Amino acid sequence: MEKISVMISEEEVNKRIREIGEQITKDYEGKEVLLICVLRGGSFFMCELAKRINLDVKIDFMSVSSYGGSTSSSGHIKIIKDLEETVEGRNVIVVEDIIDSGRTLSHLLNLLRTRQPASLALCTLLDKPDRRVVEVPVDYTGFKIPDYFVVGYGLDYDQRHRNLPYIGKVEIDNEILK
Repeated sequence: MEKISVMISEEEVNKRIREIGEQITKDYEGKEVLLICVLRGGSFFMCELAKRINLDVKIDFMSVSSYGGSTSSSGHIKIIKDLEETVEGRNVIVVEDIIDSGRTLSHLLNLLRTRQPASLALCTLLDKPDRRVVEVPVDYTGFKIPDYFVVGYGLDYDQRHRNLPYIGKVEIDNEILK
């Protein structure tokens, strides 16, 4: 059975999301932005972020898989659900829950660039730079974290624990997962 300990509190997460929303509002002043949520985990973060951006905000969703039931990225990337909106000529911000290896986001950003957005930015709640295999430009980062397997606020362990209002690190049989 897994044990979960609080790594980043609900209050800290909410404060940082508010700050990111304010920065995006400033950076895109007078413009409309299209937030593209990477499902499923990114949905919790995107909803909270969208409420804190004081601009015209549109949203769309993509589902991209690279994990399966494992705790680390497989490197195999599959687009399960594509966008309904066009990104051509629009200010696009990809919203992700966590970036670790960078493989998934690199693939996704390259795909979106071929669709000719006016601008393309990446916003993540969590960044694990120690796990990076492929460098990706991250424009907005909530928190840089050490190499722990984390859950909560949309992040899951085999589809469980997404609904935790904080970021927690997972421990199984007294061993912290990485």
